[in-house]
Amino acid sequence: MPTFLPLLSNDADACCSTAPASALTAEEADPIARTFKALGDPARVRLLSLIAASDGGEACICDLTEPVGLSQPTVSHHMKLLVDAGLATREQRGKWAYYRVVTDALDRAVSALRA
Repeated sequence: MPTFLPLLSNDADACCSTAPASALTAEEADPIARTFKALGDPARVRLLSLIAASDGGEACICDLTEPVGLSQPTVSHHMKLLVDAGLATREQRGKWAYYRVVTDALDRAVSALRA
């Protein structure tokens, strides 16, 4: 036997309000979304964690491949995406690249959602 549900009122004011003033604008949401997109891969999250936990807060690409079980070109690709998203910095020293986490970028992303 069918169940009949009560009809809701068409009073738009009761359910449809404007967005809160503290909500992100489309322009503000774009860089934050890029940050979270870059963090959408477990390998990239792990790489940032490894770098942050390294002595001096930096790590050579040569020290990142074994812990994540990926090849050097794959780790380099992931690190490029993290650098492009502003989550890490890269410094070339001879033939090796060294990376640091940009903690301010992570803090901004978290703060944007805590409004």
